[in-house]
Amino acid sequence: MELLDKTINSYLDVWLGPRDPRVKGWLLLENYTPTFIFSVLYLLIVWLGPKYMRNKQPFSCRGVLVVYNLGLTLLSLYMFYELLTGVWEGGYNFFCQDTHSGGEADMKIIRVLWWYYFSKLIEFMDTFFFILRKNNHQITVLHVYHHATMLNIWWFVMNWVPCGHSYFGATLNSFIHVLMYSYYGLSAVPAMRPYLWWKKYITQGQLTQFVLTIFQTSCGVVWPCAFPQGWLYFQISYMISLIILFTNFYIQTYNKKASSRRKEYQNGSTATVNGYTNSFSSLENNVKQRKQRKD
Repeated sequence: MELLDKTINSYLDVWLGPRDPRVKGWLLLENYTPTFIFSVLYLLIVWLGPKYMRNKQPFSCRGVLVVYNLGLTLLSLYMFYELLTGVWEGGYNFFCQDTHSGGEADMKIIRVLWWYYFSKLIEFMDTFFFILRKNNHQITVLHVYHHATMLNIWWFVMNWVPCGHSYFGATLNSFIHVLMYSYYGLSAVPAMRPYLWWKKYITQGQLTQFVLTIFQTSCGVVWPCAFPQGWLYFQISYMISLIILFTNFYIQTYNKKASSRRKEYQNGSTATVNGYTNSFSSLENNVKQRKQRKD
């Protein structure tokens, strides 16, 4: 394993240049192999988990879900606050910020962004809970792509550009995750579900986050500083891929649902909407059945 780590590290150093010495020896950052293995195991569980659960009863996980989502809500809130204060203390430039001019604030940002990287490993549990509860319809291409790539991308970010212009997307994402994980935590309590109204707006917030991140990253391209340009181009490309996938998810989830409900209403469908059925069409069906019995 040590020989493999050295070989991979030598190739990465040649390809990407010297790493940032400020994160040398930090947990999971020294070598890429652990992050890669975690990602492969995640994909194997995504593939094999639903097969294993096929003939088993789903687990409720209600209490665990409340604690898990509450924990991620608090962690996201902590990261959002610390990143905001760190950016303010370091006098970060919105248009372009290098990785070495913020003084002590840079180290504060680096420490918080390590937690952000580590949170991407914790968030693998999102998928595992879907598998245990047999909510396989929620394990979409978007879901798996987003979870599997973020951990790997942030390993590279933490080793080469762990502060400076890297802060913006993580700050917005932490805020969105406060809203998202608080929603999921509360939705695990049945009594709270009728009062949860902001799920649709979480996806809109995520799309807004990607657009704002592209804008802010593009500023670093147009008005460059000492922040490496290659990372900016990669970030823009990745954000575009997320916009495409999240937009498709939004259309499939919300626009098509609204369209199908309108059609059901127009056709006098008996489908349940908001817990109620179309009483008139149900009555009509009962009358038809009685006539058939008489014949």
